Amino acid sequence: MNGRRRRALLAAVHPLLEPGERVEVTAVVNLSSVSVKRTAVFAVASAIASGGAMAVVPTPTPMYLTMTDRRILVHRADPVFAKPVEHTLTLPRTGLVRTEVVERFVNSSFVVSPAEGGAGLKIVFPLLGRKERDLVAAALPVAA
Repeated sequence: MNGRRRRALLAAVHPLLEPGERVEVTAVVNLSSVSVKRTAVFAVASAIASGGAMAVVPTPTPMYLTMTDRRILVHRADPVFAKPVEHTLTLPRTGLVRTEVVERFVNSSFVVSPAEGGAGLKIVFPLLGRKERDLVAAALPVAA
């Protein structure tokens, strides 16, 4: 994440921080669980519906992830101006576990969920975000 984006994100996060809480990692991520198969079907259907003129491929909205020493905060990013638009999610770090990191050619991901079970959140890091991915992954224990 470049300096301008990081400064804008930290300005948005600062009012949400508790006394003594410090930011450890900031990253641009996607929180999408859209499968490749579903994306391909959608692209083919849109191409057929438009008479072959165009194929529409859904893309997830980029999100800003901020990991502090206590919580994980997520903000929706404005795709045009590259700044945080709204705070969408806060997860306490205590009690969170993750799956193993899944490496792909253009991105990597893992699923974060409560240790006692329940719905998980798939966090997808872009190729250039591997350093941040490693920092977040190191801070969360792997599920047994």
